[in-house]
Amino acid sequence: MLLDSLIGAIADAKDTEPDELEVALENYVSTAAIRQLDAHERDSWTLQFDLPNHSVRIVGDGAILVDDTMERTFG
Repeated sequence: MLLDSLIGAIADAKDTEPDELEVALENYVSTAAIRQLDAHERDSWTLQFDLPNHSVRIVGDGAILVDDTMERTFG
């Protein structure tokens, strides 16, 4: 699932465990929109948003980048 992979990627970038993140993702991006993108049939989309001290980009082809570094894939 994209949302789980995204949370894991952010945790990896912060060198912590997902359940220890001190960021509420829904305060920075719509988690409902992320779920809709995960179900999208095409892979020609990109979602980018900022968190405190980090920039996150998700690409429909399966890449999750945090601060322009590939952290995880999904799909």
